[in-house]
Amino acid sequence: MAGKNVLIVYAHQSAGSFNAAAKDASVEQLTAEGCNVVVSDLYAMKFKAAATEEDVTGEVKNSKHFKYGEETMVAWKESRLSADIVEEHKKVTEADLIIFQFPMYWFSVPAIMKGWIDRVLTQGFAFTSEKRYSQGLFKEKRAMLSFTTGSNEAMFSSNGINGDMNVPLWPLQNGILYYCGFQVLAPQIFWAPPHIPSDARDTMLEGWRQRLRGLLSETPLTFAPADSFDTGSGFQLKKEVKEQQAKAPFGLTVGHHLGKPLPPNNQIKAGV
Repeated sequence: MAGKNVLIVYAHQSAGSFNAAAKDASVEQLTAEGCNVVVSDLYAMKFKAAATEEDVTGEVKNSKHFKYGEETMVAWKESRLSADIVEEHKKVTEADLIIFQFPMYWFSVPAIMKGWIDRVLTQGFAFTSEKRYSQGLFKEKRAMLSFTTGSNEAMFSSNGINGDMNVPLWPLQNGILYYCGFQVLAPQIFWAPPHIPSDARDTMLEGWRQRLRGLLSETPLTFAPADSFDTGSGFQLKKEVKEQQAKAPFGLTVGHHLGKPLPPNNQIKAGV
């Protein structure tokens, strides 16, 4: 852990929140382990959430039909992105590990954090059509989600009213983090901290501190590698991969379920 650079992308409005306590525990523990820790406190920074033409300095290539991805990729190549994006790019480039700390809003991240994702993970900088998933640009880096929920764990089960937590985690962990090549560590989920006693919240934080001590040595989650798909047939799973999975009791991943039951905890625990 010593000498590793950690970026915490943090989104909560209150310094008195459990998310703030979890963020502070991360900073304290990782610093004690010898890491260099930087925090992007999005609300304190008043980080702009909307992806707009303002993210490009100078003239855009096509003002009549502004295409954000294409324009920002050109601007990135020509060093014409807005200063706030450039600053976050520097942090991401230097980071060995990125932790996203947030309260789950509507089965996803808060708008300000989604804005960070939209604006900072710029095409060209974070991904290209050739370099994504297991061949992604950030394959030497690690990333993870650390978040609170408003409902207890049972409510996020396959029988619970909110459904299986693995399902909303799939677009965040596969569609964003793994898409950019990150080795994705299992999420740290703090189940319903507002609805439990203070000593239980303290226990949650202590468990998080213990996990942080060995975080960078953890085995990442499992995703389907890019070479499992045939580029010549519309990026469909290769025939031999489907044949290998034919007798498996579960699907390959949450997203590639192959019409079978979802693999249990595929997006929550490593090695499944």
